[in-house]
Amino acid sequence: MTIAEPSWRTSSRSTDSGGNCVEVADNLPRVVLVRDSKDRSGPTLSFTPDAWRSFLATTRAGQAR
Repeated sequence: MTIAEPSWRTSSRSTDSGGNCVEVADNLPRVVLVRDSKDRSGPTLSFTPDAWRSFLATTRAGQAR
């Protein structure tokens, strides 16, 4: 059995030259990973795909606080 490696990406809307961005890996089965782009070896948050989709929908609707 081969274990997939995360494929990290930064949002195309991320224009902050100071590096205040997050990277997301959503290519893995059953998990979405999020990390700080300035500290790639630091902690990683993990979400279920459903939780991540809900977060994105809430954010896009302008309801996140």
